[in-house]
Amino acid sequence: MRDFSSDHSALALNTASLGHNLEGHGAGWTSEQVIDACAERGFGSIVFWRREIGERAVKIGERVRSAGLTVAGLCRTPFLVGTQATDVESVMDDFKRSIDMAAALGAPVLTIVVGGVHPGTKGVAESLKIVADRVAEAAPCAQASGVKLALEPLNPVYAGNRSCLTTLRDAVDLCDRIAAPNVGIAVDVYHVWWDTELERQLKRAGAERIYGYHLCDWLAETNDVLLDRGMMGDGVADLKAIRSFVEGAGYRGPCEVEIFSANDWWKRDPGEVLDVMVERFRNCC
Repeated sequence: MRDFSSDHSALALNTASLGHNLEGHGAGWTSEQVIDACAERGFGSIVFWRREIGERAVKIGERVRSAGLTVAGLCRTPFLVGTQATDVESVMDDFKRSIDMAAALGAPVLTIVVGGVHPGTKGVAESLKIVADRVAEAAPCAQASGVKLALEPLNPVYAGNRSCLTTLRDAVDLCDRIAAPNVGIAVDVYHVWWDTELERQLKRAGAERIYGYHLCDWLAETNDVLLDRGMMGDGVADLKAIRSFVEGAGYRGPCEVEIFSANDWWKRDPGEVLDVMVERFRNCC
């Protein structure tokens, strides 16, 4: 495994960790403040959310690169299935807009959170078929724009309303079904830490289809499954073992800290949050 104890240049900030992706949360730092703070602390890259970018994708991407950082990715596409995805034309138009934003920003990876069980269906099988069709339709556009599409399975607690895609096995199955050269997976500790098939499925995916690795921790006494993630080292996930599986499958890209924490980390000074991230990344991950 890579040694991060004296070199944290692989560390990436997902700006959700500062609360800015949800209205009414976070300290309200501008993108420029976030970029400068990450550069000062030796972060290697940043992942933004669409609501932060607006019409400034090109400008923000240039600002990141001028600070000596890279844009590692963009969050995220619209839900492709579920109650918010019944208007197919609207969904696919928004999907295309998210691809265009990623390309303008210079983000190599666009994350897909697929959405919950589609209206009129039960279970997840039919919903996953719809996901496959819609991703396959958008993949050539993304390929032409130089954007990779990363399917991110979420913890099964979200299956009903946020993600019918809940296991890495199903994510790799979708990649096989779609069979596009720019469709792969994102691996988030919060969502896969419990999966005993993780190592096997990562090897099955292979380095060429692992597009992202997301860090946080699962608190043993989680109070809110969406907004109570832990800082690395504060929970029960075996972070070093998981990274050994990810890197054993060939991944050498950024390690992206993504912490949704409405009642703890989002209430702290962003500078403190970033400083703790660096320390935990070097010692716990």
